[in-house]
Amino acid sequence: MTDTLALFDLDNTLLPIDSDYEWGQFLVKIGAVDKESYEKRNAEFFAQYQAGTLDPAEFLAFALGTLARFPRVQLNRWRQRYMDEIIYPAIRPSALDLVRKHQNNNDLVAIVTATNRFVTEPIAKAFGVRHLIAALPEETPEGEITGKLIGIPTSGAGKIVHTENWLRQMNLSFDSFSHIYFYSDSDRDLPLLSRVNHPVAVNPNRRLKEYAEMKGWPLLQLFDD
Repeated sequence: MTDTLALFDLDNTLLPIDSDYEWGQFLVKIGAVDKESYEKRNAEFFAQYQAGTLDPAEFLAFALGTLARFPRVQLNRWRQRYMDEIIYPAIRPSALDLVRKHQNNNDLVAIVTATNRFVTEPIAKAFGVRHLIAALPEETPEGEITGKLIGIPTSGAGKIVHTENWLRQMNLSFDSFSHIYFYSDSDRDLPLLSRVNHPVAVNPNRRLKEYAEMKGWPLLQLFDD
């Protein structure tokens, strides 16, 4: 069993984009949702996220409620097109190399993201990461998305709660590892960054960059776009 755990945020950390926001913009582009009203609301949430004022539960109610409006078979077709047109072109070799470095060391690797699992599950697979900790949409027995969230959001301190639950399912805990890395771009992830013994600020926003420099944490720039 490895003594190293490597955790990765996703949006603006492994990806140079926000997969949640881009999914919304994709739905607008293909005409699945009303352009004027949806794009306006999506932009408002994104601005709140950037300003650090976003209510994650409110946003997830909006995002999952949108998914619930469509049959799962339709959502799956759209998601594959979204992957082909938006996500695959955005994946950078530098991000893949960082993940693979930990995988080649036989470290336990997971992506921990505030974005919902429906959007991020194929993205984790594209990075070759088996373990994904993400906001979990409720589904009917037939696999249709109901619009409700299971548990608490996977953001802020919620990332610690969900990561601990995931480890517990494998009879592990944070104490099972000598080295725990967490890579993130955002000060909103300070709870988990402060919980691990190898925090790394990746493509950091201004607030995280200042905090990381004060703490002497490593700074890593995976991409410039």
